[in-house]
Amino acid sequence: MNLNFLAGLLHLSDPTLPIGGYSHSNGLETYVQKKIVHDRVTAKEFVENMLQHNLKYNDGAFVKLAYEAVQNENLALLLELDRECNALKCPREIRQASQKLGLRLIKIFKRKENFSLMEAYEKAVSNREASSHYCIVFGMYAGLMKMPLHEALLGFYYTSVAGMITNAVKLVPLGQLDGQDILFSMYSVMEKTVLETIELERDMVGLCNTSFDIRCMQHENLYSRLYMS
Repeated sequence: MNLNFLAGLLHLSDPTLPIGGYSHSNGLETYVQKKIVHDRVTAKEFVENMLQHNLKYNDGAFVKLAYEAVQNENLALLLELDRECNALKCPREIRQASQKLGLRLIKIFKRKENFSLMEAYEKAVSNREASSHYCIVFGMYAGLMKMPLHEALLGFYYTSVAGMITNAVKLVPLGQLDGQDILFSMYSVMEKTVLETIELERDMVGLCNTSFDIRCMQHENLYSRLYMS
């Protein structure tokens, strides 16, 4: 098996990558303050539901679609996907967080290699024709760096799950080993979600998650906040 892509995938999906992801809870802080997430069981339920009922239909799906657009060197489609992703992110904090993470991801990986397609996309961002959403940029780099789609999606879901668990450990709070146990339990769920994302019908992309959007909007008005979203 050719594993030349592995170092790049580990780098791209590193949860500690300095793009600012640690400062965003993606609505989890609201769930904790409202005592919906309050222990190990409910934290695991939150992570699993986010993975299977939100990310699969939204950011994970856009990773796959951006990856496929890169294979066809289709900049117009990438810009269309970016606009669709932007429209689907109703909560302001979540939308802005995704844009900032995407910009910082470009800033890091352009140091390795300047891909002409990514340069054209970055120019579109500068011209306000695109919004640099993290999932779009992740999918683009996965394709440009010739990572297999299955492994790229697994890396994307892993970094997402690891980030949610880290936030839960701090916010609930949980013990560090509780967090690791939740991560172990997500292995099979991540693999299943990858396969489902690859086979996802296009019409299912952007499936609405009303409760999640509401909790993210409520985050702006919490009495106290540790996270930016």
